[in-house]
Amino acid sequence: MGFGDLKTLAGLKVLNEFLSDKSYIEGYVPSQADIAVFDALSGAPSADLCHALRWYNHIKSYQKEKGSLPGVKKPLSQYGPAGVEDTTAAAPAAADEDDDDIDLFGSDEEEDEETKKIKEERLAAYNAKKLQIACVVEDDKVGTDQLEELITAFEDYVQSMDVAAFNKI
Repeated sequence: MGFGDLKTLAGLKVLNEFLSDKSYIEGYVPSQADIAVFDALSGAPSADLCHALRWYNHIKSYQKEKGSLPGVKKPLSQYGPAGVEDTTAAAPAAADEDDDDIDLFGSDEEEDEETKKIKEERLAAYNAKKLQIACVVEDDKVGTDQLEELITAFEDYVQSMDVAAFNKI
């Protein structure tokens, strides 16, 4: 199963033939399967491969939403017509065999920097989503305890409540 090497004309012809009666690689909506095959391409197919070009342009329009598309991204060899030899899996396996100089106990500074960046991005996204409300309460009319009970009653939307600042009128 597979398309072969999608960076060659032969692989693109297999993809074009596969897409001649399908809109997507799997199913009836764009999915992670489409993104996996799209990422394996080196660029847009030529105009004579009309089915592959149509599919390429369609999937290209989903680039902003590619992380939210349904499905699980599998190896490229899991997609495509049966009976086609997958030549993309042979190259990475050969590269792994020659990797004798792995430092198992070396420092992971690069990974630490990447993890820090990911954590910072996630924290920024979390802080942007936090719900902060400002209100003025007249103490004689409504107590803060009553207000807290009313706000936390929306259990689906509010997990907890903290008072950030207090001004009495």
